[in-house]
Amino acid sequence: MSLKHRAFLGLGSNINPEQNLALAVEQLAAFGTVSRVSSVWESPPMGFLDQPSFLNAAVLLETDLSAEDVKAIAIAGVEQSLKRRRDPQNPNGPRTIDIDILLFNRDVIEQLSIPDPYILTRNFVAVPLAEIAPQELHPVTGESIEIIASVLQRTTPLKRRGDIRWPAGRTDSHGAKSNLQAE
Repeated sequence: MSLKHRAFLGLGSNINPEQNLALAVEQLAAFGTVSRVSSVWESPPMGFLDQPSFLNAAVLLETDLSAEDVKAIAIAGVEQSLKRRRDPQNPNGPRTIDIDILLFNRDVIEQLSIPDPYILTRNFVAVPLAEIAPQELHPVTGESIEIIASVLQRTTPLKRRGDIRWPAGRTDSHGAKSNLQAE
């Protein structure tokens, strides 16, 4: 049986990130099939600089859930399980996990900010996404995700964390080919 939706998700963490990214991927699998997982990429914090660097990844979740339910049920459930705390005084502060819907099928859903606007401006969003979906087209600009990521990676390169491996049963050998270069 084929699941009907493709949700490309961005993950980030800088509190026990090796553990929390892996747990997030495992928990997301309860809502469908995690069919692709990017490498782990390290990026410096933005906004609030007095905190550890972030580790970022992207996954493809194939699911029967709508975009609204991916956000309200899957993402909210995983973030709650991993004790995500939102500080209204410091929205760029440290976090156990942050999960965003980057792309959902080829849909534009303005009320959910899909596609995620940061695909076009932040390498820690675009680069992991390009690793699992290089030929996917941005539903608004029509550019390939790989082209978007390669431009951002030239400007502000990320560091691929080859020392971080996904747990047994998950792999970063996702089958997608990409020409992105790590720092």
